[in-house]
Amino acid sequence: MSVTAASTPVDLSEDELGALDAHWRAANYLAAGQIYLMGNPLLREPLRSEHSKPRLLGHWGTSPGLNLVHTHLNRVIRQRDLEAVCVWGPGHGGPAVLANSWLEGSYTETYPDITRTPKAWRSCSGRGAPGQVGHRANCPGFSGRAAFPSPAAGR
Repeated sequence: MSVTAASTPVDLSEDELGALDAHWRAANYLAAGQIYLMGNPLLREPLRSEHSKPRLLGHWGTSPGLNLVHTHLNRVIRQRDLEAVCVWGPGHGGPAVLANSWLEGSYTETYPDITRTPKAWRSCSGRGAPGQVGHRANCPGFSGRAAFPSPAAGR
């Protein structure tokens, strides 16, 4: 199989740019919440110190870059109707990978119990309880070293 690059750059409309920016910002927010928050991940109430994790899992520095790549990779996959698998290496980028796979739906396709609802996000956002992703425990698809279903599954 060969892949050829587009011969001319693709101009994005203001709506397309806005959607990409919104996805990137949402993924950044969800990743930061997984890293830093133990409770109240959707900020439904004023943030208090007891909402913060005493021990952080993941590194914020890796998240924005991974989120940017994932956001644009999904755009290219949809635009060109590609079948693609994205493999992220082990490390501290797990929050970004989970945020993106949850936002774009492939996490729910693989684990139907984790729906794309605020309640499901709270249950899988690493609130600090055993069984939560942020605790590297037994949440579906998480082995403790960022082993997630492929986030760019050809949407």
